Amino acid sequence: MAKGRMTADDAYKILHDRIISGDLKPGQKMREVEIAESLGLSRTPVREAFHRLKSDGLLTQEPNKGAVVRQLDYQSVSELYKIREVLEGTAAAMATRQMSTVELKALYELLEVQDAAKDDVAEASRLNKVFHHTLCQSAHNRYLVEMIDSLDLSMALLGRSTLGLESRKAEAIAEHRKILDAMSEGDAAKAENAARAHIRAAHAARLTIIFEDQR
Repeated sequence: MAKGRMTADDAYKILHDRIISGDLKPGQKMREVEIAESLGLSRTPVREAFHRLKSDGLLTQEPNKGAVVRQLDYQSVSELYKIREVLEGTAAAMATRQMSTVELKALYELLEVQDAAKDDVAEASRLNKVFHHTLCQSAHNRYLVEMIDSLDLSMALLGRSTLGLESRKAEAIAEHRKILDAMSEGDAAKAENAARAHIRAAHAARLTIIFEDQR
């Protein structure tokens, strides 16, 4: 895009995508002047983009540092996984009652693709997000999907995928299969319990990464 033609919306989207992808890492300083120069913009639209990113919870303002990519502390990580367990458990139960046979078949097919890609961490992580998003969409409840999508913004700040842990590669696939098998049986309670167990296992894996990084 030519210099001077980008808008605050463009700046927001570019910075948002860089944070979500991990290109801009938690704790990294975000200087208006440098961002503006790199994007060929004045500081005003960049400042507007910063305000939106702060509203999303992706940026925070710190004393003597200015704007930085938000870094989640231990308590925040715990809170995120706890609410994710509730929401995704609810989504699994609702999907069991609402989803079509076509949607269930698509999820099983996606699971096979996940299994084949489990040794490619980046692709496995992408497919994992697609699986969870598709499952939540199958609940056919827009408000629930909006809450989970909002939560995913904060989840993106967690850093490297838990699927990079050798133990999680096969475990996550097996846990997904348990959820789908419960759905296939039409057992909403069993599907919810399986989804909750899956998120708890993911939380445990996340703590393993946190402790590894602190060593």
